[in-house]
Amino acid sequence: MKRLTLLLLGLTLGVSATASAQGLTMQMSNGWAFQFGGNVNAFWVFSKETNSGPTNSSVRTGLLPAFATFEARGKEAGLNLAVHIGFAPQINTGAEHDHFGPDAGGAQIDMRQVYLTIGFKNGGQILAGRELGLFDRQNILNDMTLFGVGAVGIGAGFTQGRGTTLGRIAYGYLYPNFVSQITYSTKPGQAQLSIGLFEPSVFGSGAYVFTKMPRVEAEFTYNQKSGKNNYMFWVGGLWQSTSNAASGGSTVSSFGTTAGIKAGLSDLSVVVNGYIGRGLGLGLLFSGNEVVVGDTLSKSDGGYAQVMYKVGPKTNVGASWGFSRLKFEDVVATQFTSTTVGIYHQWTKSLKLVFEGTREQEGIGAGSPAQVDISGGFMLFY
Repeated sequence: MKRLTLLLLGLTLGVSATASAQGLTMQMSNGWAFQFGGNVNAFWVFSKETNSGPTNSSVRTGLLPAFATFEARGKEAGLNLAVHIGFAPQINTGAEHDHFGPDAGGAQIDMRQVYLTIGFKNGGQILAGRELGLFDRQNILNDMTLFGVGAVGIGAGFTQGRGTTLGRIAYGYLYPNFVSQITYSTKPGQAQLSIGLFEPSVFGSGAYVFTKMPRVEAEFTYNQKSGKNNYMFWVGGLWQSTSNAASGGSTVSSFGTTAGIKAGLSDLSVVVNGYIGRGLGLGLLFSGNEVVVGDTLSKSDGGYAQVMYKVGPKTNVGASWGFSRLKFEDVVATQFTSTTVGIYHQWTKSLKLVFEGTREQEGIGAGSPAQVDISGGFMLFY
């Protein structure tokens, strides 16, 4: 499990632990080392909308896409230098199921990671390039459905989609996105601070399409160990300024804050976290619904609670519940909730067997659209 965790962190964060987790390392004659690793996963997913709604079966990638990561590391003039490139392909054939049409060309390939790192003698590091954002990243990294499927999304557009599943994206946190950035992080340890300048995003709604300043994101984490127990606390923030005209006009500020805690108590693990924001949208950051009317921004909040218990040397069972809301003028306009239970079995050192069941709902009340998702599949890390 430790190897899987290190590799997953390497895939999503680009941290120094990547080297010890990747399956292949080659020492080059110029003193640099080349490393290669990743994962492949495949899940059968059965979805059934409630109230006599349609059913759908698919064989697809889970919340975490497959990854093929390439990294080269070297040391020059006292600096630890590295470049990292990560391909994130998926096995899905999409909604059309036409083997003589567009799907025959292959599944979607997502170029998620292209970045360099500069490590200093004090342990600090600069990361420059495209990588997972800081805001809300701990919320997704500690989500048990990252190893599985979680929520799929209600309707054929989601159940037959070409992309990954949602996990708890829009059902407990906002997706950080893989975005261009220049981020500085202090030395990893009991406490770590990361702060960066990010490529700003235009709004998915309204006329706010001018971004004159970079977005700022930050994250602080604190780890504490006491005997067999360990604790992790995190807090993060985001700020962006967006205008509706190249000069003059109106300028609005989007912001978000997030916090959470993870406690490992012997065989029991508990995660509780949440977020609040303004002008961020719902689900994917800056993908729509940021503006209510004029220059009034929407508000959003959400979070999830998760419990996992180790029932055997290689098996964990877990349960989680979460929600995300979008508010216009302090009135709830949209709400997504989901409950997930899962079994996660470490079949071999590298192979994981996962079974999950999820009930997701859009809206409030028994009559709101809802769906049940049942899934089972494999994750192989190399």
